[in-house]
Amino acid sequence: MAAMQGVSTRNVPPAVRGKPSGLPFHARFTDIAQQAGLLGPVIYGGVTDKQYILETVGCGVAFVDYDNDGWLDIFVLSGTRFGTAPEEATNRLYHNNRNGTFTDVTDKAGLRRTGWASAVTVGDYNNDGFEDLFVTYWGQNVLYKNNGNGTFTDVTEKAGLLHPVRRWGSGCTFVDYNRDGYLDLFVGSYLDFDPKRVPKPGEASNCNWKGVPVNCGPKGLPPGRVYLYKNRGDGTFEDVSEASGVSKSKGSYCMTTVAADFDNDGWPDVYVACDSTPSFLFRNNKNGTFTDIGLESGVALNEDGMEQAGMGVGIGDFNLDGNLDIFKTHFADDTHILYRNDGKGNFEDVTIRAGLGVETRYIAWGTGIEDLDNDGLPDLFLVTGSVYPEVEKKLPNYPFKTPRVIFRNLGGGKFEELIDQAGPGIAATHASRGCAFGDFDNDGDVDVVVVNMNEPPSLLRNDVTGGGNWLKVKLVGVKSNRSAIGGRITARYGGKTQARQVVSQSSFYSASDPRQHFGLGTEKSADLEIRWPNGATETVLKVGANQLVTIREGAGIVSSERWNRG
Repeated sequence: MAAMQGVSTRNVPPAVRGKPSGLPFHARFTDIAQQAGLLGPVIYGGVTDKQYILETVGCGVAFVDYDNDGWLDIFVLSGTRFGTAPEEATNRLYHNNRNGTFTDVTDKAGLRRTGWASAVTVGDYNNDGFEDLFVTYWGQNVLYKNNGNGTFTDVTEKAGLLHPVRRWGSGCTFVDYNRDGYLDLFVGSYLDFDPKRVPKPGEASNCNWKGVPVNCGPKGLPPGRVYLYKNRGDGTFEDVSEASGVSKSKGSYCMTTVAADFDNDGWPDVYVACDSTPSFLFRNNKNGTFTDIGLESGVALNEDGMEQAGMGVGIGDFNLDGNLDIFKTHFADDTHILYRNDGKGNFEDVTIRAGLGVETRYIAWGTGIEDLDNDGLPDLFLVTGSVYPEVEKKLPNYPFKTPRVIFRNLGGGKFEELIDQAGPGIAATHASRGCAFGDFDNDGDVDVVVVNMNEPPSLLRNDVTGGGNWLKVKLVGVKSNRSAIGGRITARYGGKTQARQVVSQSSFYSASDPRQHFGLGTEKSADLEIRWPNGATETVLKVGANQLVTIREGAGIVSSERWNRG
């Protein structure tokens, strides 16, 4: 059956669940989007049926402090529909009112735009102190310069980022790949989509799922590729896809793109989750070129050597060994995969032994490795939702709307699945896609904003009890890029070591809070080692818990804020 479908899935049965740990989980999530004012629906294709794969993939979301007031605002992408576009089909910028509510400032900011948006990445490409936005589309990707006065300007053409033919832009990330202090752009495309040439549901072997006629693809459609644009430092970019070697990697359906230093050599590498085809890991050769080492490093396929429908990517240090691991989400009837990093950029699939094989019911998208309960052990979070609204009528075991999932970290490399125990915001069912992690109410925990197809987004407020301590760290580059994207923070607390890196895209097509969050459990301080994007390092010892510290490159802590727990 898998060979006669458009999507790779292994049809694996779930592993047997162990006995619940019985340990209390001190994080509880409540969806407060409506009272917070996040009211605009994310329009994306048909509601009861979807004729084309373009209608199914959905889009991302960003936490971004666009006005530098210390409070996270929210930028929500949107698609549209074939035929007449609904008036509400637009990206939206919500300004944080600092009281648990947001105001829609889309028009004021100059960000109203209708089209098929995919992914967003956030970074200060011109080092002027304000975060800019890059958005991929089916059509033309867009670079928005932050003017510093609450407005944005489309500078795509001026920056040299127009492309002559229509592309389906997918995962994208700002990355200073040559460490010159300016953010470059790594951009994927998913596949070559032309609605005039794609068969209708059921018309070809790649247009059915479990015997039900559905939209076609991705298999059977021409795959996309990746592009690298070098920042010249004058506000313009140069296409170096050929010169850097990234254009050699072909034949995969590129999705979420994450830049991080996986082999601990101080240079950013790029991981691209690919749908139903081998994923890419581009190793930075430190000379302006990259080599795809996905297969030999162990992250192109699963431990059975099979392709998976890679969608979302979480990056973090789940086992507290100071190395960045990868968690990747997949299709229904398959496991989501956890790759453990040995520190040299070699990865081992530890999905089954970690206890993650118990969940194979849902198609999962946005994800993160985040300490949700402040116990010092990073957990796994994922959002789910089907791509086939038509299937549920014939196969009720495959509903279109499904819950969110948390795998709480029990330590020792083991996880336990939680849904109902984590609050009503987790158990609620939606067809979700992108999600971003950040502390929107500045109360010392990790909240989540989630894109839901054809309904308003969810804003999952996290209310943590249990007294776990925490520490947040904001990095500001000086010689390095101003956003400090690529900066690595290693925190040591109570015999534990946890690495986190500032990335400008992860989850699914989304951008999270650049302030790095560490749960500390019972510890009252942490020692921090920072490796800046240009390779320089500095150490800050005995940083007290329960505060946000801002560290400027070369100057140590320049400000600290103690927050009241909400």
